[in-house]
Amino acid sequence: MKTETPRVAIQGIRASFHEEAAFKYFGEKIDTIECNSFKQTFEALQNDKADYVVMAIENSIAGSILPNYSLMMNYSFPVVGEVYVPIQLHLMALPGVRFENIKYVTSHPIAIRQCIDFFDEYPHLQIVESNDTAACAKRIRDEQLTDTVAIANTLAAQLYGLDVLERRIESNKLNFTRFLILTTHENAKKKGVPNKASLCFQVTNQVGALAKVLNIFAQENVNMSKIQSMPVLGKRNEYNFYVDIEWEEAKQYDASIRQILKYTHNFNILGEYQRFEADTIPKPLKPERTRRYINVKKLNE
Repeated sequence: MKTETPRVAIQGIRASFHEEAAFKYFGEKIDTIECNSFKQTFEALQNDKADYVVMAIENSIAGSILPNYSLMMNYSFPVVGEVYVPIQLHLMALPGVRFENIKYVTSHPIAIRQCIDFFDEYPHLQIVESNDTAACAKRIRDEQLTDTVAIANTLAAQLYGLDVLERRIESNKLNFTRFLILTTHENAKKKGVPNKASLCFQVTNQVGALAKVLNIFAQENVNMSKIQSMPVLGKRNEYNFYVDIEWEEAKQYDASIRQILKYTHNFNILGEYQRFEADTIPKPLKPERTRRYINVKKLNE
């Protein structure tokens, strides 16, 4: 039974970047389903414990998150949207803690690597890796750690009552993560007219096989915004190609799909949706506003 308030499964906990993406796409009125892994988010959707999944698929610095492509194929839930979130990383600690008293820095290893220039200036600080940026902020609050700072986003600082000691410590200020929105086939509702699609297909291992497909997109004036290849398990020299395409008129998309079916096999449309436009997405509200947060572990008890 679907509720009026969408239940959104995310990898991570409250105030993580995944929740920030969920707020940016859905707005304020959501119930967040906290999950320990990306696979668990799909399980929550499959078992009707969630209505949507928000899943990171690529980062402008770290690149594609390849295992998540396999999850999309294995579970076959349609992509119904996307959202881009700027990755802004801040150094935060308990109120009253001074930077000169800090001994440890904790965060997700990717977040730490993205701040390497900052920490090169403070070689005495010991790095402690964790599985989630927001979880590090929560641990500082829960354990009242006065010698440790976390690297996380503004939502985490606000939600867990931490002071931001240094803002925007990431080395690259133009870092973005792209998130996909997935749901069940029964719950899929198109928001407006789609102008973007995510596809997956294979081509024969022959000279020019992939070029034929790409040339069709060009001839029909369909923009290929991304292509990602992954080996087919157990098959030498065979690859799945994950492709994102965009168009201005639906007839361009329809014509290209009809033609490329002649040159591909195991063809799948992973989703048709509206491409991200920054000025059409609701702005997230501050996390101290009343929301319900659900831990998927408790749902299974």
